[in-house]
Amino acid sequence: MRRIDREILRLALPSILANITIPLVGMVDTAVAGHLAQDGNAGAAVFIGAISVGSMIFNLLYWNCSFLRTGTGGITAQAYGRSDLHECASIFVRSMITSAALAALILALQLPFLKLSLLVTDGSAEVERLAAQYFLIRIWAAPATLGLMAFTGWFVGMQDSVSSMWKDLTVNIVNVIASIVLSFGAGSFKGFGFAGVALGTVVAQYSGLLYCIVKSAIKYRNVLSLFKFSEFRSQFDPVRLRSLFRMNANLVVRSLCFTAIYLGYTLIATGISDLMLACSAIMMQLLMIFSYFTDGFAYASEAMCGKYIGARDRKGLVATIKHIFVWSMSIAVLFIGIYIVTGTPFLRLMTSDGTVVEACVEFLPWLVAMPPLGCAAFTWDGVYLGATATGAIRNSMLGSAVTFLLVWGIGVAVWNPDGAMAMHLLMAAYFAHLAYRTAYMTIKYKKSIIDRYF
Repeated sequence: MRRIDREILRLALPSILANITIPLVGMVDTAVAGHLAQDGNAGAAVFIGAISVGSMIFNLLYWNCSFLRTGTGGITAQAYGRSDLHECASIFVRSMITSAALAALILALQLPFLKLSLLVTDGSAEVERLAAQYFLIRIWAAPATLGLMAFTGWFVGMQDSVSSMWKDLTVNIVNVIASIVLSFGAGSFKGFGFAGVALGTVVAQYSGLLYCIVKSAIKYRNVLSLFKFSEFRSQFDPVRLRSLFRMNANLVVRSLCFTAIYLGYTLIATGISDLMLACSAIMMQLLMIFSYFTDGFAYASEAMCGKYIGARDRKGLVATIKHIFVWSMSIAVLFIGIYIVTGTPFLRLMTSDGTVVEACVEFLPWLVAMPPLGCAAFTWDGVYLGATATGAIRNSMLGSAVTFLLVWGIGVAVWNPDGAMAMHLLMAAYFAHLAYRTAYMTIKYKKSIIDRYF
């Protein structure tokens, strides 16, 4: 095996191992909701729908703060490539300050944000009531969640996928255990029912944050000690802030586009029916499984591309991109086979409601079609983030969001579908946005990255 492949796997495999547990968390949350009953008054579709709407609201919040991870990773990797550990420490401090400030703002505005979010949903009254309950509990994890975003980006930039892996494993394993125990109880403890799903997330997020603090204090003590308190004011130098603002503004636009697509996906499904909302939530959980494998290679490309750009090593950069795409597309082929063989059994793991399972079976072919485009798009994201080519990232996502909305809008105007046909059109719109992202970033690669730095 070539040295570059060993380096890719050194960075990717820990991330993949950790990422395997991420869909498990979503699946467990959905499965817990799917098996809950509340005095016989709410069926599985209502509980699953409430989780979907509640998660959508948090996606609306946190995706718009994802620059804490995506922005931190690229600039840290480039500083690491220049062997500028002092700047790595400075980036860490700026990221932590920013995450704390954003968390305080989110907690202060939680009630108006919740009311505004529920205004644009079209679920049943019971779905919205349960979604609000979920939100008002889970929101108290905001300081931990945003802090973890910053830690993740910094670990990636420092070429340290192992620390990031243990952080993710801590969060995800605690989340699974806590959600089950807090929902259903254990021994004499009767559990909190539906509220336990949200409480489990809160416990897990703070567990992960505690791990990151301890790990950084031990492993990176020498690096972080390079930053002196007297330098605190210099982190807010106008020239430095303008550069960071431009980069982060592009990443915020990227996040807003992601939000528009996934919010649109959930809202459209909500407007079809509670049954289709449950189907859309389950399909998205299954669809995202392959992305967590691909993201391991996307993180590796972000770390390695940033490092080689910082070191001004064109040969290393180009070789990294070629080899990572070979690994990523191998994942796509693997998951086509997995979805063909295990699609229906996966559905039965998600819910015991036969009506929901039967409805979902019709949409399984979309799972087979998605991996090649999804793997390519996610891998390009990692390359562009490592290169801090945020303008091109912004433009790719603007086009993707427009493509998603156009496909849905034109389909509705032409066919006026409902029920299962409307769900097929929704999946087609999601497929189209992946196709646009892949095509745009492939075409712009040379101009946005190679010509820019070399």
